[in-house]
Amino acid sequence: MLGGLMLVVATIALLHAAYSTYEHLSHLKALGRPEGSLPNDIVFEAAAALVLAIVGATVRSPPLREVTWRSEMKRRASEEEEDPRMSFANFAQRAGIVPKAPIPS
Repeated sequence: MLGGLMLVVATIALLHAAYSTYEHLSHLKALGRPEGSLPNDIVFEAAAALVLAIVGATVRSPPLREVTWRSEMKRRASEEEEDPRMSFANFAQRAGIVPKAPIPS
């Protein structure tokens, strides 16, 4: 829940930074000075939104699984106990689905 809330706040902050950038650049264009850097508060807001989004995504992600040879063999052994046949062994005959072309006389 906390991670999701952080992602929502980060999204809103990033959208606000984008709107502020658009507003600032349109103000500069109206003054006839299209060159110029962004104000520091907009840059800080965008950077803070990025950091907040990264932290929120990290908090929201599920815990990592163990990646070792032993855990992989446990998982594969449990899968093989369910159905030891190979996946292509369930081939079903589908010859009757496509009608045969009539033989020319």
